[in-house]
Amino acid sequence: MQQGLQAPMWRAIGAYRITSLIYVAVLIVRNVDQYANPLATGPVFALMVGWTAFATAAFARPQWRRWPLLIVDLAVALAVVVAGPFVIGQTALSDGVPTLAVTWLGAPVLTWAVSGGRRRGVAAALVLGAADISVRDQLHPSTLNGLALMLLAGFVVGLVARLAVEAEERMQRAIQLEAATRERERLARDIHDSVLQVLALVQRRGAHLDGEAGELARLAGQQEAKLRMLIADGPAGPPPAEEGDADLRAVLGRFASDTISFASPATPVLLPSRAAEAVRAAVNATLDNVSRHAGQHARAWVLLEDDTSTITVSIRDNGPGFPPGRLEEAASQGRLGVAQSIRGRIADLGGTVEIFSTPGDGTEVELHIPRP
Repeated sequence: MQQGLQAPMWRAIGAYRITSLIYVAVLIVRNVDQYANPLATGPVFALMVGWTAFATAAFARPQWRRWPLLIVDLAVALAVVVAGPFVIGQTALSDGVPTLAVTWLGAPVLTWAVSGGRRRGVAAALVLGAADISVRDQLHPSTLNGLALMLLAGFVVGLVARLAVEAEERMQRAIQLEAATRERERLARDIHDSVLQVLALVQRRGAHLDGEAGELARLAGQQEAKLRMLIADGPAGPPPAEEGDADLRAVLGRFASDTISFASPATPVLLPSRAAEAVRAAVNATLDNVSRHAGQHARAWVLLEDDTSTITVSIRDNGPGFPPGRLEEAASQGRLGVAQSIRGRIADLGGTVEIFSTPGDGTEVELHIPRP
């Protein structure tokens, strides 16, 4: 558990230990004449003083807040509870004389709650409360009230501690996001002043040329558009429904360029991050096939659709297409780009791939991904 926002809680528990010990001392001075063994009060109180000093210093160190120290803290409190009937006597306890520990018992409950949340705090309260009840020969309402207060303290303080941890984690993510955004802006300025201007110049100077020079100019224009999208792409759209999800609109939208059109719904299309990455890789492999086979005038259209049970990604191009049986022939020759890069990735998600192509009419690839 993170320690930043919890540090004031640990300091407060230390202050509580010292204050409750002073209260115990006042009660001992006031009631010692009613104790069955008043001389035994000294060793027990000395144990409480020594442990209060040690525990206050030990719990101030984050690396020491582990199970061994927590268990010893609870054991010392149990020892004081068990010693109560011997020092005070059952008769005095039955007459309403306070136990030796009284409010000092709350410190282990608080440490367990802050270190592990409400469940651990409630568990410590139940252990101490059961021990306090077991050493009495009869049950008083004040005993039940003390148990109820310890249970409430363990639950509430544990809940607050857990919320503090979650708040600190969110704050840390926000700080990292802000730092990444600033770095992206810095890189964007540097790239704009150098790489983008060169790519734009190459595209303008070579746009009217034929042959390889014209092809290089076209590729420079595509890379300029993709690079602009990359450096401008930040956390877009609403936050994901749950941690680990990704919006396919943002993931696939990065393919948009002057030769690739992208259309998507107005609302987020969420998939787990790993599934979204597999879909992106399959679409990337499909678009690579388009650029490789459709020539310098190739264009592609990517359409993202979402319904209640299935997400569909359609990729259509204006390339030459291919005759029936061509994919099977390529697979038999060991060329497994479609079989592995596209079909394999979507099959791993439980989906299917449909490919429609006619010579001279381009190709359309449909990826059907079921919702998890």
